[in-house]
Amino acid sequence: MSAFSRSGLFKASALTAAAALVLTGCAATEAESVGTLKIGTALPITGNLAFLGPPEEAGVYLAQDEINSADAGIEVEVVFGDSGDTDNKAYETEIPRLLNEGVKAIIGAASSGVSLQFIDQVTGAGVIQFSPANTSAAFTTYDDDGLYFRTAPSDVLQGEVLANQISADGHEKIAMIVLNDPYGTGLRDRVQEVFEASGGEVLAAPTYNTGDTNFTSQINEVLAVDPDAIVLITFDEIKTIAPDLAAQFDSSNFYLVDGNLSNYSEDFEPGTLEGAKGTLPGVDPRDVVEFNDRMNDFWVSLGNDDLNNVYAYGAESYDATILLALASLAAGSTDAREIADKLQEVSGGSGNGEKCTSFAECAEIINGGGVADYDGVSSPITFDAVGDPTEGSVIVYQYGADNNYAPLG
Repeated sequence: MSAFSRSGLFKASALTAAAALVLTGCAATEAESVGTLKIGTALPITGNLAFLGPPEEAGVYLAQDEINSADAGIEVEVVFGDSGDTDNKAYETEIPRLLNEGVKAIIGAASSGVSLQFIDQVTGAGVIQFSPANTSAAFTTYDDDGLYFRTAPSDVLQGEVLANQISADGHEKIAMIVLNDPYGTGLRDRVQEVFEASGGEVLAAPTYNTGDTNFTSQINEVLAVDPDAIVLITFDEIKTIAPDLAAQFDSSNFYLVDGNLSNYSEDFEPGTLEGAKGTLPGVDPRDVVEFNDRMNDFWVSLGNDDLNNVYAYGAESYDATILLALASLAAGSTDAREIADKLQEVSGGSGNGEKCTSFAECAEIINGGGVADYDGVSSPITFDAVGDPTEGSVIVYQYGADNNYAPLG
């Protein structure tokens, strides 16, 4: 069924003495087709954030299906790619491949440090870079020529929520193990700033580099200062760090972050992370059960493994894809610059648009000559002038004995 508005205007006319009724109908003119918008992805299929690849790709796939099924004057073609990490550097071949394919936007990367490796290459080519998961505060002031956007809130917010939770739990002295990249060190600095402002003390914060496999020195350093709690600002390296650390420190006093908050039920011995807490930007999963089930079912229907209750940044990836298509529709163009110029408007950051919560609903508003204000699954979004979402949330989770996590409270 077409998403275009069609209306029949009928009236009866007395044309003869017999009062014959003649029905005349006219359909509203359909909006001119924008055509096909080609989007690339540079999401972590490999590397130290590979556990985020499936839910992020699932979000893009679902959005693509809903956009194309809406028959609203635009189709989306997605060229999927791998961002990798700063160790395997998959992006060094994938980004040129995507650009050569003629994509107008690239969704990714998940890692802030990886995105910073190719943001100049993408935006310098006049292509939009749209991350569903970059949280480093560095992007807020980055010189991106107005072509960088993200649906995840800055770590200014996550760091505050995490530090406040640690303080609320009664901890006064903490140590951290930190990934040495813009994400890790930026989040560390924000946690330290907020925690110390509340009267707490950071005793140690050793770092490591992507690709490292031995963390004995970092573990020994944080244990030596006898902290109340240990914050693990890592990616997949937690699989090596957590079991060794838990053997020597009460894991109920571990604090994790979005870079490592995942289901470890098949990775660790039962109880390894029991009681540990962590933060994840995004909506409370209890509020989006229907969406997560729909995303998982569609992902599995494509022949993929079940997402296993790991939905992190799936909604943000879905929203990024929807927003790109809506901005293209609103611009009446698949030109990257013209799309970028409409992204703030369709997110509700400008234009005083009409609220809508699905692609089809928003497209109907746009095709009817109105201004759409898309409120996403992940958040209302509402971009500011530099492409940061001005609305968002960070949820606190806690691990059970099965090494899986659930919202706290």
